Amino acid sequence: MFTALIQRDVTRAFAQGGAWLPLVFYLLVATLFPFAIGPDAALLARVGGGIVWTAALLAALLPVERLIRPDLASGMLDQLAVRGHSEEAVAAAKMLAHWLSFGPPLLIATLPAAALLDLDGATVLRLEIGLALGTPGLAALGLAVAALTAGLRGAGALIGLVMLPLALPLLIFGAGTGPGALKLLAATSLLFVAGAPFAAGAALRAARS
Repeated sequence: MFTALIQRDVTRAFAQGGAWLPLVFYLLVATLFPFAIGPDAALLARVGGGIVWTAALLAALLPVERLIRPDLASGMLDQLAVRGHSEEAVAAAKMLAHWLSFGPPLLIATLPAAALLDLDGATVLRLEIGLALGTPGLAALGLAVAALTAGLRGAGALIGLVMLPLALPLLIFGAGTGPGALKLLAATSLLFVAGAPFAAGAALRAARS
């Protein structure tokens, strides 16, 4: 069940455009920032890390509303529960599928984004490592927030209000410099990944009751 659910969600994300929209948004933000800031290469290099992480965070918000709500409305989550699959296992599968649908594409898209921002090789390498460590945390946070808001009307705006403040540690440590920032980023991301299935599982049980 775990593998089948991951495959289903990843396939659905790419087929319905849920995986491509964050990628296009991410590249669009990276393209527009140099025009807004100007051709100052030193300034772009100094703020480039923050721009990339802000774009990644906003891109991760886009598919969150579709992670849980359609399956809850269709009754698929009820069927999985009746068959004995725990909500935590379902949440873990959805979390991994969510990361697979936007994490690796963002890592690839960072290369042209870094070229647009005129970032040097060392900065690009650090950003790639930071995104590899931090995007699982963004996926976990998105899944937990999607489960918490799945039963609410008008949850689209609420998702941003809930997720953005919680994602601030990832943004701060991801845009920071030095090995200490990467260690804090990895620890924060691991905390989100470890806790999200349990928080999402409890929220799914409450939404189905």
